Amino acid sequence: MGLRFSKLKRAIITEHLLLTNVLTTGGLMGLGDVITQNLEIRMDKEGKQKYSLQRTERMLAVGLALGPFGHLWYSKIVDKLVPGVVSTRTAVKKILADQVVAGPFFCSAFFFGMGLLEGKGNQGAIAEVKEKFLPVYMLDWCVWPPLQFINFRFLPMEYRVIYVACITLCWNTFLSYYKHMDSHQHQEIPEQTKS
Repeated sequence: MGLRFSKLKRAIITEHLLLTNVLTTGGLMGLGDVITQNLEIRMDKEGKQKYSLQRTERMLAVGLALGPFGHLWYSKIVDKLVPGVVSTRTAVKKILADQVVAGPFFCSAFFFGMGLLEGKGNQGAIAEVKEKFLPVYMLDWCVWPPLQFINFRFLPMEYRVIYVACITLCWNTFLSYYKHMDSHQHQEIPEQTKS
C-alpha cells in the first residue's frame, strides 16, 4: 500500500505536475462557484435563484486558463525572481513579489476572462476589471500574505500550487459571489415609481 501511494504521489507531483496544477486550479475554481451558487439558492427566500451550469463552466474555464500561469509562477518564476535559502526574510520577499506581480495579474485576468466568456467583449471585460479589481485586490492584501508565508517559508516548491489551489477554494467562493453580486442586486431592487 505504501509503495503504491509513493508511486502515485511521484507521478502526480513530479512527472505530471503541470497537469496536476492546471486541473486542480480549474476544478477548485468551478467548485468554488458550485458552493457559492448553492449558498445563493439557499439564501433566496423568494425562490428565484436557479443553478447555472454555464456560470460554473465559465469559472472552470477561467481556472483552467489561469492554471498554467499559477504553475509557472509558483514552480519557477518566484524562486528565480527572489532567490535565496528558505528563511523568513526570503519568504517575506516572495510574498511582496506575489502581491505586486501575481496578485494583480490573477485578479485582473479573472475578471477579464469571465467578462469575455459572458459575451461582454473586450470593452465590457475591461470595464468590469476597472469596477471590481481594486476592492478585491485590497482584500487580497489582507488574506493572502499570512497564507503565503506558510507557502514560501515551509512548503517545498512542488506543493505550492496545490496548497494555494486548496486555499483558493474559499477565495474562489468569495470571487464567485463578488463577481456575480450585481446580478443578485438587480433582482432584489424593486422598480422605483415616480412621485
